[in-house]
Amino acid sequence: MLVIHALWSVTDRLLLWGEDSSLPPAPPRRPGRRPRLQPHPFAPAAQSLVEALGPLAGTPTIGTVEVRLPTSAGAPIPSPEVVRDEPPADTERIGVADWIVPTLAYQPDDAQATIRGLVASAEVTPGSTVRHLAEVVAFASDLVARGRVLPGIALTAAGPVAVWRPVLTAEDAAWARALALATPPAGRAELTGRVGDRAAPRGTAGVIAAALDALVDSVVRAVLGPIVLRGPRNGPAAAWLRALTGRRRSFGAEPGEAAALAAELNAWQAEATGGSVRACFRLVEPPADTPEVAWRLDLALQAADEPSLVVDAEKVWRSRGALRALARHVTAPQETLLAELGRASRLYPALEQALRTARPSTLDLDATGAHEFLAEGAPLLAGAGFGVLLPSWWSRPPARLGVRLSAKTPTAPGTVSKESGFGLSSIVDYQWELALGGEKLTAAELKSLTELKSPLVRLRGQWVQVDPARLAAGLKLLREERGGQMTIGELLHVAGADDGDGPGGLPVTEIAAKGWLGDLLSGAVDQRLTPAAAPAGFVGSLRPYQCRGLAWLHFLQSLGLGGILADDMGLGKTVQLLALMAGDPPDAGPSLLVCPMSLVGNWQREAARFAPELRVHVHHGAERPRGRDFSAAVRAANLVVTTYSLAARDGPELSKIDWLRIVVDEAQAIKNAATRQAAAIRALPARHRVAVTGTPVENRLADLWSIMEFANPGLLGSAAAFRQRYAEPVERQGNDEAADRLRRVTQPFVLRRVKTDKSIISDLPEKLEMEVVCNLTTEQASLYQAVLDDMMKRIESSEGIERRGLVLATMTKLKQVCNHPAQLLRDGSRISGRSGKLARMEETLEEVLAAGEKALLFTQYAEFGGMLRAHLTARFGREVLFLHGGVAKADRDAAVARFQSAGGPALFVLSLKAGGTGLTLTAANHVVHVDRWWNPAVEDQATDRAFRIGQTRAVQVRKFVCAGTLEEKISTMIQDKRGLAAKVVGSGEQWLTELSTADLRSLFALEAGAVVE
Repeated sequence: MLVIHALWSVTDRLLLWGEDSSLPPAPPRRPGRRPRLQPHPFAPAAQSLVEALGPLAGTPTIGTVEVRLPTSAGAPIPSPEVVRDEPPADTERIGVADWIVPTLAYQPDDAQATIRGLVASAEVTPGSTVRHLAEVVAFASDLVARGRVLPGIALTAAGPVAVWRPVLTAEDAAWARALALATPPAGRAELTGRVGDRAAPRGTAGVIAAALDALVDSVVRAVLGPIVLRGPRNGPAAAWLRALTGRRRSFGAEPGEAAALAAELNAWQAEATGGSVRACFRLVEPPADTPEVAWRLDLALQAADEPSLVVDAEKVWRSRGALRALARHVTAPQETLLAELGRASRLYPALEQALRTARPSTLDLDATGAHEFLAEGAPLLAGAGFGVLLPSWWSRPPARLGVRLSAKTPTAPGTVSKESGFGLSSIVDYQWELALGGEKLTAAELKSLTELKSPLVRLRGQWVQVDPARLAAGLKLLREERGGQMTIGELLHVAGADDGDGPGGLPVTEIAAKGWLGDLLSGAVDQRLTPAAAPAGFVGSLRPYQCRGLAWLHFLQSLGLGGILADDMGLGKTVQLLALMAGDPPDAGPSLLVCPMSLVGNWQREAARFAPELRVHVHHGAERPRGRDFSAAVRAANLVVTTYSLAARDGPELSKIDWLRIVVDEAQAIKNAATRQAAAIRALPARHRVAVTGTPVENRLADLWSIMEFANPGLLGSAAAFRQRYAEPVERQGNDEAADRLRRVTQPFVLRRVKTDKSIISDLPEKLEMEVVCNLTTEQASLYQAVLDDMMKRIESSEGIERRGLVLATMTKLKQVCNHPAQLLRDGSRISGRSGKLARMEETLEEVLAAGEKALLFTQYAEFGGMLRAHLTARFGREVLFLHGGVAKADRDAAVARFQSAGGPALFVLSLKAGGTGLTLTAANHVVHVDRWWNPAVEDQATDRAFRIGQTRAVQVRKFVCAGTLEEKISTMIQDKRGLAAKVVGSGEQWLTELSTADLRSLFALEAGAVVE
């Protein structure tokens, strides 16, 4: 393992040195007295660093530097990034000692590219010092991009040098101080520029300041390129201008001429940026009992490094000499105040009015002037380093002027029937109202705001900002279109409109409705409805949240609207649906339930248990009835259960039935709207539609569109419009406003409760999730690298579909190596002792079995599951159950029953696809994800086989990943998918195929420290 460290030298060069964990940890002992200075024992030679860095190394200058490092027992202590097998140092005997390390030195013009390359490199491990200097490089680039730089002259012993310097004011100065304070200890280790030179080192702040100066100068020159700046053609000024671009910084000038030019530039810069004391501006709003034009801008002096030290201008003018409060900063406060106000007036010309007085101390403003200062003057002054103190309400989000839609329904909903007129096409009465900050504006307030014609107004005791153009648009809207009628679908489209898409170009800030429409739009429908009791035909009891869910289903059904029941796994979605069906009137018509084949038996059992009066017909198998026989079977049933594949195949026949409702269980099966299966199911007619899924969003927001298109066709518009309005802004730009708009539209139709919410279910135990990092064996590491080298050559020479296939094949092979070499080789070789992951798994299971507990082991590879079953059976001398897609339904049910029994087997290996849904395995309180599917929703579904109602013990979830491999790297990306699902309410790994070859190499590369001997 090679770790690279970085130092900014006293000679203003970037120095790189390293630590190699494969080198001896201590220097060799030699007879006689040991010299004071010794080479660092595991710092690699400079040439070794060059070879390790490859093209990234460039053409550095090779040398050495003396560093002072923590030392114990005569050897330097490895940095935190270095992984060694030696025991930890004795903390009571740690001291510091000087060591010599070989270095690679880079000029500032090459430093920024080197630092960025090291951070992105997959060949070496960047130390904390490299990552810290990368932050300095990023800060330098940001300063240049914002133009926070000025040209200057540095007078050196070798002659004058043209330089670009950063201008650090306000937040930039604070960030520079923070970077200095955050310097890692190893970044402060340099003692000298060369061995034997005892020059005093600079402090940390000085080192970072010097690095920032040099990096800013190099970034500016890189941006400007070879252009020549305009100016005088002859003399020192012309030579200085020419030296401000390109790599040559020195220029010819007599010492006296250079000093005079430097003095002029320094004076100009001081005038432009200010000194230790700066002007400060405090905006004071009018008291409540005064005219609204009486705003006041108070002038003051403020210590630049002590912002709380502010002295009003009146006090400055009353003083006859130095101010005691500012004595440490300034000796002539009156002159300083005038100079600072003159400098500020260039940015904020309104100050010239105050400067016409002998002793300027305040500037009177009207509301328009105050708004101009808040919106324009204050940001300019603050950015230039002046102090600015504003009213606290200005920092709060501005109250927006928008429209409020008040709606009501002319009729009340009833039970859905064939003639029911309710649904997205139902008509509602509406009226537009103007609102500011969520508060409805009265006619008198509107008239007052219009007459004021001011961007700042006091409304109900608070100051708010008003856009006169928006106010005029709002008044025009109220004159031309006060109200009318629209459908519920149109109303929901209004709720999801962009800021500029509302009526008159105004944002829709609120939709207010009463009665059942208000319940629908509330976003918490189940909380506003009276909980529904279980019907007479339902056997068993419902939990309070299930009663609210049943009421929500009844409510949507009464409106002819569909819904997505998205309760967390294990909260009883099946029970709520069966309670709904058990309460259907005898002549209501049949319901069609579509589910994966693995859940057909589960629905049969649950219906017989909770709704025994329901007549259930399973439409499946080669002998299934067709034509008239099928119609007769449907007429004789209340519930028809079929699978997704048959729903697509028998779609024409199913479409002939007048279904009361269609329920799709595990609705993520129709998340891809373009599939024949999803299209066939959407085409089936029904008066009520319910999608059941614990994961309404798995990989992309398009999943939600497809499921909602089934439940409420047309609600979210076309797929293209949805992508443009919601998916791209949320997924690519992280746009929270777009996510909020999508939530407003969808939340009436999505009921989502989670098990971790104690208000939903308080008797479910805790779930403890942990990532278990395993090391590869030497055999695994060698095989991993061989597979990687072979597959990357093939990927680099491929394109299109072939390339995508190769990427997935590479990932599969590498994951198989991480599991066990025998899984990839398929040579029937021995299992034990060859996999770091398997060894760690055995240790975990030993603890589980010793405690008399049970565990589920999920793998996405059925083949590896069989290997695990055979190995674990021999290893622990007890039966291990195994479930995969090829297990018959009867055998599957028997295995589940045996595992759930008190004396049944303690270990259950399951294929993720076959056993990740539809099972209750609460006898286990340990879940092991042997290999990752990289989809949080799929993994959570599998975990919920044990973490669900009926579980009485805390569930421990372990997710195994191999260190330094693609498993560990992809694991860090999973949180993004979790965030997407949470924000608005790929299954698989297809997104990886779109990465560039360089990104793939970085993702797949085996990092140092992954192997354990």
